[in-house]
Amino acid sequence: MVNHMRHTRGHTRNRRSHHALSAINLTLCSNCGQPNPTHIMCKNCGYFKGKMIIDMAAKIDKKAIKAQTVKGTKETVK
Repeated sequence: MVNHMRHTRGHTRNRRSHHALSAINLTLCSNCGQPNPTHIMCKNCGYFKGKMIIDMAAKIDKKAIKAQTVKGTKETVK
């Protein structure tokens, strides 16, 4: 069967010309200097536009405590 609605290579390429990906714009954090995407909180220090959004030190401490309690329960189960 012949496809009568065939697009030429030019039509196909013109349609796909808008499918290109753009690079992520990175800016330096005003607090720690780490590169991070624009309009997003810094994942290293928790600051955004000079204000602390999340206390990352407390978050890391909380994760460490949680990991220790999980390890402790696994050892007692064995």
